[in-house]
Amino acid sequence: MPSIDLTGKVAVVTGSGRGLGLAYAHALAAASASVVVNDVDEAVAEQAAKSIAQAGGRAVAEAVAVGPAEAADRLVARAVDAYGRLDIMVTNAGVLRDKVLWKMTDDDFDTVVGVHLKGTFTCARAAAVRMREQGEGGRLILVGSPAGQRGNFGQTNYAAAKAGIAAMTRTWSMELARAGITVNAIVPVAATAMTETIPAFAPYVEAMRRGEALPDFLRKGEGFGTAEDCAALVPFLASQAAADVTGQCIGIGGDKLALWSHPQETAVAYADGGWRPETIADVWHTSVGREPQTVGIPAPKFPEG
Repeated sequence: MPSIDLTGKVAVVTGSGRGLGLAYAHALAAASASVVVNDVDEAVAEQAAKSIAQAGGRAVAEAVAVGPAEAADRLVARAVDAYGRLDIMVTNAGVLRDKVLWKMTDDDFDTVVGVHLKGTFTCARAAAVRMREQGEGGRLILVGSPAGQRGNFGQTNYAAAKAGIAAMTRTWSMELARAGITVNAIVPVAATAMTETIPAFAPYVEAMRRGEALPDFLRKGEGFGTAEDCAALVPFLASQAAADVTGQCIGIGGDKLALWSHPQETAVAYADGGWRPETIADVWHTSVGREPQTVGIPAPKFPEG
């Protein structure tokens, strides 16, 4: 197996004070990368950096709310000031403001899109500028979600932002290819503060906290596990082993690793001279609309009893 060695590489991981982001930061540090840990709470960011140092890694903290360009510039500057360069940007920071469409406020929408979508854009842009100046390539590792791939009830803002991140992944992989910068999105599924609120998962998350192993139907069938289970994908994508991997949305969770498809036409029909509303209605259910696409994240399949 190829060795995943990130010695000499420097990474920024946004939203890495807790949960998945902290797991990504620890995984990068374990592969010998130097890491800038970020959280909006300074004490949380400092504690996260301290935990990496205690585990034998190298990390510094930068407390700033991701979204504005100034925050992205601060994170890149922190990496350069502390370690002299930047090679890896992981855009993990996020917030939730879940509501159905008719109850969602402008602030609910703007807050989530501002952190997830704009924060990914500003941090990726700042990182790309620095990496192109260095002239040695780099890695942008964006964080998506199943909600962005399939939609999810009550998550207009979050699903839209994550779908946008998938689109930016594909776009930037083309724009940055000549600079040797790869761009990929990871689609993690793990026991987090969000998923533990789902009633069906709650007893399993609680059992996991007591040290009990998750059953195979969750780890394999649902691809559901710990934050640490998702973390292995990040140092892989940051490494030379993934130098030819770009423009992809890659799922990981529990024991499962998966490649998400890109949207594509699944059925077509033609009409000489073009279509009219009546001719579309006449053929819809027997041609392109015969097998409509499903929406939403599939409900977990639990064994009977």
